[in-house]
Amino acid sequence: MKILYVEDNDDNIYMLERRLKRAGFSVVIARDGADGVAKAGSEQPDLILMDLSLPVLDGWEATRQIKQGGSTGRIPLIVLTANAMAGEKEKAFEAGCDDFDTKPVEFERLLGKINALISQESRS
Repeated sequence: MKILYVEDNDDNIYMLERRLKRAGFSVVIARDGADGVAKAGSEQPDLILMDLSLPVLDGWEATRQIKQGGSTGRIPLIVLTANAMAGEKEKAFEAGCDDFDTKPVEFERLLGKINALISQESRS
């Protein structure tokens, strides 16, 4: 299973990429929103993890573009954000995400969400 992780913080990338690989996932990294949109199309991952505070194209707009794309619209997408302020979750769902989680990442909780979305997608 391939995960596209869209994140610009090196520490977050190092920590989560390593844990995802240990859990058996192949991980593709995009360091800004525009690269995330491009790699969603070219890599066709099984799931996308999307930071919201990104350079070039923020995570909100990157999510909208991915979810409106013909070949990428059905890819499950989880927003990861440190800005868990009131209304952020609703705004993320309006942008098209399938789930929402906060940073710092609690890996077991995130892994449960990843597995639930991948399993749900494989049933559709």
